[in-house]
Amino acid sequence: MSKCEIEILLKEFGSWLDFVEQIDESIWDKPLGEGKWAVCDVVSHILLWDRYFYEEAIKPIAEEKPVTVEHLDFDLFNQEAREFAKTKTNHELAKLAKEYRKCIINSIQEQPAEKFTRQYKDAQGNNFVIENYLKDFIWHDQHHMKQIAEIGKKSRIGL
Repeated sequence: MSKCEIEILLKEFGSWLDFVEQIDESIWDKPLGEGKWAVCDVVSHILLWDRYFYEEAIKPIAEEKPVTVEHLDFDLFNQEAREFAKTKTNHELAKLAKEYRKCIINSIQEQPAEKFTRQYKDAQGNNFVIENYLKDFIWHDQHHMKQIAEIGKKSRIGL
């Protein structure tokens, strides 16, 4: 994969940065739907996944250390993200979300292109590939960004 193709993926991955910046203060505590998470919970969820992958995969790869990512209990991880959201202001959540996303992007940009598609063994012996991770999380981000944008749209028209 060329440096140009990597930059295109990183730009798409970085769209979360601008999106978080533009979330209207009035919707942070609004749920995405009946019985669903609030916007602040979703931001915390993405932030904590970013922190996890940065600390357990991206940073170790950059430092030539073993990747320590492992399969986690998603429900427990996500519940912890909701609890984490309760300990921070919306401004703090947005700031941390942007910081971790920037750390990932900057770290990947500083690496030789061949590291982008190389297979690394994670803590459980599974393959971890930066390219696949980015593609998965771009989809994940877009899914949540669409949900949040819909709440913002409904809020603006008074629904």
